[in-house]
Amino acid sequence: MGKHEGYVEKTKELIMPVLEDAGVELYDIDFEKEGADWYLRVYIDKEGGVNIDDCEKVSRAFNVILDKEDYIEETYIFEVSSPGLGRQLKKDIHFERSIGEQVDVKLYKPIDKCKEFTGTLKAFDQNTVTVTVDDKDIEFTRKDIAIIRLSIDF
Repeated sequence: MGKHEGYVEKTKELIMPVLEDAGVELYDIDFEKEGADWYLRVYIDKEGGVNIDDCEKVSRAFNVILDKEDYIEETYIFEVSSPGLGRQLKKDIHFERSIGEQVDVKLYKPIDKCKEFTGTLKAFDQNTVTVTVDDKDIEFTRKDIAIIRLSIDF
């Protein structure tokens, strides 16, 4: 495990009691560099969705822990937010909750000259994701998927 993955694991370990107290659940944690800045992002969710007050409550409580524990070497910006409407599906629990939902799939390599598909998430397992596109089931190998997220219809 690399240093940055260690930051994510330590953050997960430390933030779980804060999330429980706030009545929200962990959706995901990212520690990534954008431009010159590092970001520690915690995405939270709950039934019916989170609001700004939920994010603020978690942020204030966890900032105290971050200051005390001081386990991240890099200078970083800490953010707490909702995963959003077009949330990325990364973990099995994300896929499980999204069965029957419309998703956008982007692949690293094209299938029949196409790298982007939109359809209904039908099934998944450890190695594959099945999406129904135009009444046809397409099985994608998970390692071939660059990104899969919920579709946003306007």
